[in-house]
Amino acid sequence: MTDIFDDRRRGLEEEYFHKKNQEAIEKLRDKIALSVEAKAAGTSSMRCPRCDGNLKPTRFEDVDIDICDKCSGAWLDSAEFHHITKHGQGWFARLLHSWNE
Repeated sequence: MTDIFDDRRRGLEEEYFHKKNQEAIEKLRDKIALSVEAKAAGTSSMRCPRCDGNLKPTRFEDVDIDICDKCSGAWLDSAEFHHITKHGQGWFARLLHSWNE
């Protein structure tokens, strides 16, 4: 008798997790679609951490940085930051050097 209930419970559990997996897959597909649309429009799929504006990729000193269309904030990921500062030249490297003195 307990085997019937165990089988039913397992079936309901599998159905529940299958449904949750499908929902997660749909959310990821929507996120990918938004990212592709944003890239085609010349904007980033990320939002500004400061004001929630759209980030637009902009070329600066051979590096693509993201500029917010609302607050004009400049946002760099670690690779972009490293590229700008690794040469030890330019205004940004001089600014960092002056802070460390």
